[in-house]
Amino acid sequence: MNLPERGRNVTTMRIYLLAIVFTLAAPVAAHAQSADLVLCDRVAADPSDPDKPADVKGVAEVAASDVATAIKFCRQAASSSRRAMFELGRAYAANRQTAEAIAAWRKAADKGSSAAMVELGVLYGTGAGVAKDEAQARKLFEKAAQSGNPRGVSNLAALGGAGGAAPADPAQARALLGKAAETNAEAQYQLGLMLSEGTGGAKDDVAARALFEKAAAQNHPAALERMGAFAQEGRGGPKDKDAAKAYYERAAALGDEDAKKALERLRCPYAIKDKQGKLVTTLCF
Repeated sequence: MNLPERGRNVTTMRIYLLAIVFTLAAPVAAHAQSADLVLCDRVAADPSDPDKPADVKGVAEVAASDVATAIKFCRQAASSSRRAMFELGRAYAANRQTAEAIAAWRKAADKGSSAAMVELGVLYGTGAGVAKDEAQARKLFEKAAQSGNPRGVSNLAALGGAGGAAPADPAQARALLGKAAETNAEAQYQLGLMLSEGTGGAKDDVAARALFEKAAAQNHPAALERMGAFAQEGRGGPKDKDAAKAYYERAAALGDEDAKKALERLRCPYAIKDKQGKLVTTLCF
């Protein structure tokens, strides 16, 4: 073998080895990127976000102890994930960095995140961090609702007419929620509320209970609390105090404040009052 041939072989071998190194490194890089999103989801995912994978539980609020972790990993994942960008906004909001939260939600909304559209709509509707603009809030809720976001639908239904705009149609909200409720726990819960209260149509406790039960099976905290209340009162189905307590306990473990209060009422059901009707003490078991 002459020297030029040997040189070509050495070069070829180097290229081959580099190819192996890059091939092995590629999955590692992809895994590292997905790990950022996994950690971001774990501490900052919104249970009602339609972008959220079914196996991600989500949190009602980003815990104070998780804020730094959420900002770090959501920021790293946000460049390639609109869900992470939305969750980054949640982390900023939990840290009271309103301007940063708004900026993140705007970027996520521009990429099609209906959850971000809802958060921005709430800000415009309430005038928190931005100039109050109900027309802009309505526009954002409408866009989110058209994407099948249940909070977009329910917020649109709750938004009254402004500036001559027609009031939201609760019946239409029911119809939109009905489509989303086929697969989405938040939509099941929201539609259950409308049915239980008779909003936008006839009151139907049986159908409401069935929807709450579906959402509760997916560990939706508020739906678990509603199932507890329905079981305790016998609304839309059998009365069962043991089942009610079990539902309340599951909801309370997920952070639902109404469920925690309901458990306390079960534990201390009797109130002793003075002649003026003021609470003196409670009898607990």
